[in-house]
Amino acid sequence: MDAIIKSFPPRPDQTAVPAEKSAYMDKPVTNRPSREEAEAAVRILLRWAGDDPDREGLKETPARVVKAYRELFAGYDLCPADELGRTFEEVAGFDDMVVLKDISFHSHCEHHMVPIIGRAHVAYLPDGKVVGLSKIARVVDIFARRLQTQESMTAQIAGAIQEILKPRGAAVMIEAEHMCMSMRGIRKQGSNTITTTFTGAFKEQPEEQVRFITMVRDPRNG
Repeated sequence: MDAIIKSFPPRPDQTAVPAEKSAYMDKPVTNRPSREEAEAAVRILLRWAGDDPDREGLKETPARVVKAYRELFAGYDLCPADELGRTFEEVAGFDDMVVLKDISFHSHCEHHMVPIIGRAHVAYLPDGKVVGLSKIARVVDIFARRLQTQESMTAQIAGAIQEILKPRGAAVMIEAEHMCMSMRGIRKQGSNTITTTFTGAFKEQPEEQVRFITMVRDPRNG
């Protein structure tokens, strides 16, 4: 069962792609507690779950969880502009679509802090310059390693590429399973959510959207 969410033209009080420059040019402002405070919070959660944080198997768990969180949410320490800022202008006149499909990622739902597991497909239409392919995948990873909603993450990736790389257009599709639906609540395993965001020529020319989706879906391209 797939749920499809497609971006539409924004209302006057709503933007489909975040307009804040700091979202792409700077790292998010964070006010982290000390490591000791974080570990104490994990101990409280262990007690809330009904276990004893002082038993042998859990004694080192608070330290392990805090260390894991720094890795899982490393996106707060990274800036997309650092990845997309270095481009190449020797492209031999190439100006057609560049597509990266099946970029796997793990994120966490900002509502329940449980995993979101999925794949991102990203494309852009170069305007005289291209960026290293690995940089696109790293941008996906930067936004994935933050607390997210899938809709926001889709728009953030497209917005960063459009604002920093300045192509003629960008397209992002994300397909993901949300553990907040699979593990709790309605508990529907295998349910995928699909979101898309288009900017520039992709938004203005529906045929470019069709070409992007066709390239993503065509098994011969993967």
